Amino acid sequence: MKKQHLIGFLFVAILLSFSSCKKSSFAATDTLYVPTATDATATATLTQLQSGYNLYKNSCGACHGLYSPDSYSASNWTSILASMAPKAGLSSADKALVYKYVTRGK
Repeated sequence: MKKQHLIGFLFVAILLSFSSCKKSSFAATDTLYVPTATDATATATLTQLQSGYNLYKNSCGACHGLYSPDSYSASNWTSILASMAPKAGLSSADKALVYKYVTRGK
């Protein structure tokens, strides 16, 4: 009887761990803009935008779907990143790069 309880407990634990990192249908990663030289601004180099893109796609997209950067205003992205960056384990420098990407270098 104890063995059955243990197996049941492990099954539930595994199920919960997979559901906590669930992807949903947001923007497909192939619809996200990929920065090019024309996207560079006075406050964001092409290298910074590309790094932000990679972090957004790989760190943020590891646990959930991604919104198109144009889905939110710069102030909305500030709030979103304030709450999500710690969950994704982003450093403040990485968070700044993601912000540059999602706000298109504003």
